[in-house]
Amino acid sequence: MKRVLLTGATGFIGRYAIPLLLEKGYEVHAVFHAGRPTVTNVPQLFWHQCNLMDTAQQRRIMEEAKPTHLLHFAWYTIPGKFWTSFENLRWLQASIDMLMNFTARGGERAVLAGSCAEYDWSYGFYSEDVTPLRPSSLYGACKHSLQQILRFVSQQTGLSSAWGRIFFLYGPYEHQSRLVPTVINSILRGCVAKCTHGRQIRDFLFVEDVASAFVALLESSIEGPINIASGQPVAIRKIVKWIAEYLGQPDSVALGALPAPAAEPRFLVADVSKLKYELSWFPKYSLDKGLEATVTWWQKNNSFKMDKECRT
Repeated sequence: MKRVLLTGATGFIGRYAIPLLLEKGYEVHAVFHAGRPTVTNVPQLFWHQCNLMDTAQQRRIMEEAKPTHLLHFAWYTIPGKFWTSFENLRWLQASIDMLMNFTARGGERAVLAGSCAEYDWSYGFYSEDVTPLRPSSLYGACKHSLQQILRFVSQQTGLSSAWGRIFFLYGPYEHQSRLVPTVINSILRGCVAKCTHGRQIRDFLFVEDVASAFVALLESSIEGPINIASGQPVAIRKIVKWIAEYLGQPDSVALGALPAPAAEPRFLVADVSKLKYELSWFPKYSLDKGLEATVTWWQKNNSFKMDKECRT
C-alpha cells in the first residue's frame, strides 16, 4: 500500500491534490494545522492536525501514518509578507526536520514544492538545467536552500526525490488579495479594479493543473528540479481585461492606476520541456477555461454586496 503524507492539505494546492492521490490508489494522510478538513468520511483518507514547527508532533504523525511517500506543500504564503518574512526560516527548519523524520522511518519518495523565485529573474526564460539560481528574496533563498539539502540527503540516503518549481497559479480558494481574486471581486462589488500597466509577461497555470502535475511527479521516478508551469507567456493586462469582459464590465479596469514595482521583471516564463517530454504531463485547463472556472466560483462564493461608494 502506498501511503502519502500530504502537508498543506487544506491549502490552495493541497485541497486539489487529495482526490487525485486517492484516484492513484494512495492511502492519504492529510496534515492540517488551522481551519477544517476539506473532505471527510472518505475511505483511505485520514486527517492529522499537527503543528509542523513542533518536531515532537512531526514524529508522532510519521509514526502514525508510516508514509512511503511525502508531498510537501505547507509553507508561509501570506501575500505581501512572505517574500521577506522570517517565517521562511522557520519553515525551512521545519521542512528539514520533516525530511529527516521521513527518511529515518524508511520513506521511499519525496516531492517538495519550490518556486520560480529561486531563479535569477534577470533572464526572462527559465530552464532547470541552464538558468542560474540566484534568489533575490528571503523566500526564494529558503526554498533554494531546501532544494539543495533535499538533493544531498537524497544522494546520501538513496531517497528518491523531486522538486517542483511553481511559477504563477490562480483558481478557486486563492487568497483574496492576489491579482485574479482582487480584479474579480472588485468588479463584483461594482468597483473599478485598479491595476499596474499590466505589460508584465507571466506564466500562469490553473491550480488544479498544478496539483495534477505534482501528483504525476510523485508517481514518477524523475529526480531533481522540474518547472511546474504552462510555458505560455501572457500579459497581465490580458488576464485583467478578460475578466472584466467576461463579467460584462469592460470599462471596470483602470490599467496604470497603480505603480509597478521598480525591480519587477518584465518577462518571466518557464521552460516546460521536462514537464512535457520527461514527465509526459500536459495541462487540462486552457487559460480561458481556468479563468472562467475561477470567476464562476467567486460569483457563487463571495459574500460581497454592491458597494455604493465605488459603483460606476
